[in-house]
Amino acid sequence: QVQLVESGGGLVQTGDSLRLSCAASGFAVANYAVGWFRRAPGKEREGVAVISASDNNKYYGDSMRGRSTISRDTAKNTVYLHLNNLEPEDTGVYYCAADLVATLFFTAYEYWGQGTQVTVSP
Repeated sequence: QVQLVESGGGLVQTGDSLRLSCAASGFAVANYAVGWFRRAPGKEREGVAVISASDNNKYYGDSMRGRSTISRDTAKNTVYLHLNNLEPEDTGVYYCAADLVATLFFTAYEYWGQGTQVTVSP
């Protein structure tokens, strides 16, 4: 059974950093593209970052490019999202998702975690 569990969210202040974790079970993260997405209040879900399976390429969405880094630890079967210099506009629920093709379009992903809340105070 494929399962993704996010953690690491919380309440932080403007300028702080966070590391979000996406722990996978039922499949190997080395064999799947894993993406991070977020849904801000009143907005559509958007892609933050994705790491491909085969060639380890990384792609970043416009909203957090330069302030986010995606990485993968195959020994722990976990994908991380490092967020830096957070702003109140980054507040939202952050989800990880897995599928075979690396894309920032959330509709392409079959497997999803339950999300972790990130709140950035002014």
